[in-house]
Amino acid sequence: VDPDGHAERARKRRLERSVQLVHQDDAMSTLIADLPAETATAIYARVDRIAKTLRGGGETRTLEQLRADVFAELCLGHRTAETRTEVFVHVAATTLAGADDHPAELPGHGPVPAWLARHLATRPDSVLRKVVTDPVTGTVLDLGRTRYRPPAALAELTKVRDRECRMPGCHRPSHASDIDHTDDWARGGSTSADNLTGLCRRHHRLKDLPGWHFRQDDTGTLHVRTPTGTHHRSRPEPLHAAADADAPF
Repeated sequence: VDPDGHAERARKRRLERSVQLVHQDDAMSTLIADLPAETATAIYARVDRIAKTLRGGGETRTLEQLRADVFAELCLGHRTAETRTEVFVHVAATTLAGADDHPAELPGHGPVPAWLARHLATRPDSVLRKVVTDPVTGTVLDLGRTRYRPPAALAELTKVRDRECRMPGCHRPSHASDIDHTDDWARGGSTSADNLTGLCRRHHRLKDLPGWHFRQDDTGTLHVRTPTGTHHRSRPEPLHAAADADAPF
């Protein structure tokens, strides 16, 4: 509603960050930290992730109790820092480049000012990841080379598009198949719709055997060459017949 005012208020609120100790009854106290959203989100994500790893194996504490104990241990230095915690900020490339000031999105928090997104992007510990989305639906189509595992939206798109295992002659449903990089991710393949195919577990393993070669072209057609040199093509069946361009509306 008021992006300029929101950006200025965010600057001022960050100057008011503080920590407060409020003593309660029954030998309990509340520790309140007013922090920038990305910092608080990262702290909670780390505490939550560690707490969840401690469940099971005879552990009797609730998840809330585990979070509280882990938080205290981290603050007091009784627990060494684990692997870094990731906080995702979704921002348009045009905003990142300074061409506009559209708010970015911090999942779980909401909109954050464009200046904050640009600030976070320039931090030495930040990692920029290209995410290409469908301009109409917003569905994720491409993650470039930054992620091996496709997000839920991209995996779902692949399964709906393929419907069945893409190996010619195999009709195992795609929802029971693996999502595979046609060009191996470890060898430079991207995590994108035009490099992902649904293969049942048997044909997924077959792909890595000597003599087999899989290639996907720009039309989405999967080309398979067998050890004997035979070529097969597999293209996803359309969900409906193509509309007649000359038909009246």
